[in-house]
Amino acid sequence: MKALAADLLITKDALHIYLAFIIQVSAAALFRRPLSNGLPWATVLLFELVNEGLDMWLGEELHLKRWQLVGAAHDLVNTMILPTALLLLCRHAPGLFRRRTP
Repeated sequence: MKALAADLLITKDALHIYLAFIIQVSAAALFRRPLSNGLPWATVLLFELVNEGLDMWLGEELHLKRWQLVGAAHDLVNTMILPTALLLLCRHAPGLFRRRTP
């Protein structure tokens, strides 16, 4: 993930946010569900949990360290903020995403 972020000249945090958005919208299209449905959101969560699990499992440390857990929690929160906001806005304020007729 760090290498991809470096190649794109963006931070790792920004990459998490962009990929979360792309995964959520792609999952909505793939599963033919609206963004107000929990499945696209859950898909992002699944990808992020697998990503963080792999980061910890394949990390450089022999034993899990506190800083790895703190970093994983940071990445999880950072990644899920936009998908959660989209889910809640689409559920509770759907008028924001509809075209108004004159």
